[in-house]
Amino acid sequence: MRADQFPPLPADVADAWVAAFARRDRTYFPDVVGLQLEELRTDYCRMRLPYRPELDQPAGVVHGGALATLIDTVVVPAVGSGCPPGSVYLTLNLDVQFLGAVRQEDAVAEGWVAQRGRSIVFCRAEVSSASGRVAAAGTLTYKVSPPPGLGPKRAEQPGDETPPAPRPAKSAPA
Repeated sequence: MRADQFPPLPADVADAWVAAFARRDRTYFPDVVGLQLEELRTDYCRMRLPYRPELDQPAGVVHGGALATLIDTVVVPAVGSGCPPGSVYLTLNLDVQFLGAVRQEDAVAEGWVAQRGRSIVFCRAEVSSASGRVAAAGTLTYKVSPPPGLGPKRAEQPGDETPPAPRPAKSAPA
């Protein structure tokens, strides 16, 4: 486990994330598949996808889409741990390598921030079966925007100014 490589979050930030996953006013896709937040630290998160037969594909292994959902979701709290509350996180790129199968057991994912820019965050994630077999790895790129209404105003750009009124044509001397 990589958790020890990342410092703990301030208690108020960790509590806010736990509350966000526990109490929602509606059901979101991660809730549909049953993702559970297990640990959150600065730039790091661990989540669990509890096994249930509905997650299997016909070959008897957990569907790759469920594992990709786990990969995409586990990095969100890791990204958010370093952002103002209410920030918006959008996946720009998700690359998943399936390395093994998860069969009739929980899947556990660790996600972490590899590098932060001003508005782009690069992440990595790894999924293992509950028994410890690596099943998938992912690299992700996220776009982070400030909370609505709190972001910096757009600076004026060349061409933003109102164009001058056309000048009357000069008449040629007679």
